[in-house]
Amino acid sequence: MTFDSVQYKTSTRQQWQDYASGWNDWAPLLESWLGEATERMLDLAGATTGSSVLDVAAGAGGQSIAACRRVGPTGTVLATDLSPAILDHAQRAATMAGLTNLTTKELDGEALRELPGESFDAAISRVGLIYFPNRQEALSGIHHTLRDGGRFATVTYSTAATNGFFSLPVSIIRDRAKLPPPAAGQPGPFSLADPAVLERDLTQAGFHDVVVETINAPVRLPSAADCVRFERESFGALHQMLGTLDNDEQADVWNEIEQALSQYNTADGFVGPCELVIAGATR
Repeated sequence: MTFDSVQYKTSTRQQWQDYASGWNDWAPLLESWLGEATERMLDLAGATTGSSVLDVAAGAGGQSIAACRRVGPTGTVLATDLSPAILDHAQRAATMAGLTNLTTKELDGEALRELPGESFDAAISRVGLIYFPNRQEALSGIHHTLRDGGRFATVTYSTAATNGFFSLPVSIIRDRAKLPPPAAGQPGPFSLADPAVLERDLTQAGFHDVVVETINAPVRLPSAADCVRFERESFGALHQMLGTLDNDEQADVWNEIEQALSQYNTADGFVGPCELVIAGATR
């Protein structure tokens, strides 16, 4: 089947509208899991006191709030996302944290040229760039928004083999729903697993001084059953993949996923393998 980027974006937006609350409810886990990578991403973006920061595909805004704290009251953060529902959570979280330097804007990550050019010191995207159908359009838009010398940094997943907590459920669902694997170049969780591809894409968009690193970031929960609950409640893409199966079939799939993930149960709880790629580059 031909990949329909318009339909894909429509479905993606609806997923996040539907699962925004679920994703937000797991915010403590997200920040304990992704916190170290987030701080390194902000380092590579050059975010510091007084910086103006653009957050692309911000979601519920955990990294936006980290950026707000990093830049302080003299700095600003603009969080953008396709889903207004999930941005509401980001704004609410900032308010509850007593932060007044966050604003949000519903905006497609491939439409960043709608923003004024050369208006940000730094830009970030945490586990968002992998889901853009046209990464070059997104990256060139980010390049457009940055001032000369400004930096962009991103966090993405490494290979499927090093991210069993996510790749096992995806593999099982693809098999049970008889879905073909994504074609080369299509968006997906492991579409930027190869650091060379990420470096190439950044260079093609006009960035230089590219730095690419990997970091081990296991997902820690009490049990595999808790990981299944996390993914069921917050990973809308998995539900979209299951859409052709009836309720009983879906229940069977989730049981199979829990059994597969149970291999990561340890005496200290569930430790789901996850390796992340962090990249930074200069405009």
